Amino acid sequence: MKMFEKGNEDLNSEGAEFTTREIEQQPELWAEVCENYTENIDQLDNFFTCLEQAGGQRVRVILTGAGTSDFVGQTIVPYLNLKGDRKKYSFEAIATTTLVSAPLEYFESHTPTLLVSFARSGNSPESVAAIQLAQKIVTKLWSLVITCNPSGKLAQVYSTGENNLVLLQPARSNDNGFAMTGSFTCMLLTAVLVFDSSALEEKKEYVKLIEQMGHEVIKREPEIKALSDLDFERVIYLGSGGLAALTQEAQLKLLELTAGKIATLFESSMGIRHGPKSFINTKTIVFCFINNNPYSRLYDLDILAEIRKEKIALKAVGIDMQEGDRREKENFVFIGGNKQIPESYLALPYIMVAQTFALLTSVKIENTPDRPSITGTVNRVVKGVTIHHL
Repeated sequence: MKMFEKGNEDLNSEGAEFTTREIEQQPELWAEVCENYTENIDQLDNFFTCLEQAGGQRVRVILTGAGTSDFVGQTIVPYLNLKGDRKKYSFEAIATTTLVSAPLEYFESHTPTLLVSFARSGNSPESVAAIQLAQKIVTKLWSLVITCNPSGKLAQVYSTGENNLVLLQPARSNDNGFAMTGSFTCMLLTAVLVFDSSALEEKKEYVKLIEQMGHEVIKREPEIKALSDLDFERVIYLGSGGLAALTQEAQLKLLELTAGKIATLFESSMGIRHGPKSFINTKTIVFCFINNNPYSRLYDLDILAEIRKEKIALKAVGIDMQEGDRREKENFVFIGGNKQIPESYLALPYIMVAQTFALLTSVKIENTPDRPSITGTVNRVVKGVTIHHL
């Protein structure tokens, strides 16, 4: 029986109830995210108008978070460099773990800065510390918190003040499972909608399309299970542009849900040739997130063709939405493709494929996806962090 068709009792017996449901419900949550964004447009406009007037010059936007929350910013910055308002803002992604450990190397005291903090719980020590350090160092600072937990420290502390704004995600995005799934995609979509300068109706259309693709992932679970049933020991994720950053999240999901029992790696489609290609052997599945950009996708297709020709991997699978050559049966191609969905929106259904593969692999090796760390040394909310006085 398919994981997405099992009852809660069966899923609970496998330790997979939360993770399975939280992957499955994502397309519904994306619709909620879009509705929430539309309802908050006036509030957002007021916040950014005040920010721009007070800044007086181009504002530095730092997208930050730890682990999966960091990968939100890493994934969307390339797209924002194309479609964000570059006359008013510059965009970069820096992890909270980097900002907190070396704040004077990254915060610029005289540069107007908007710190965009992504956090599922909002209770990780680094999340709060990153804003506190920025407040000490940066003269003109604004804080935009995108979080899934209304009771978290970030939501509670930064919900007031003219320089602060909190955007809460749909209630169900506050994942109960160990691994971030819906929290990741909801925070990513919210940030893209906020900073994408495309017309509102165009953005709404993108969301409708990715919702359809997300539902398609659920229906095509057997195809993904066929891959997870293969006799493999290693998995590598490849991509280009913003999807190269998405490979970090895909790799982390498999690493987390299998508690490191499957060796994982991520790399860009071009970068893999510079050493990491030696990771690939005949017990390796290679996944490549194929970009929709006509130029960038050529590099994705090149590396897939190269790996297949050399016969060095167990399987090389392209995740794509452009029908192209249907003879490439090894690829997971979304039905009704050839629509030009930008990569930051495309990242959501693409990562659902990786999440589902990680879930199925975790169950296959008899791990428990909801609580995969048997030793308890890795936790849903990070513990054991000491924040030192600056």
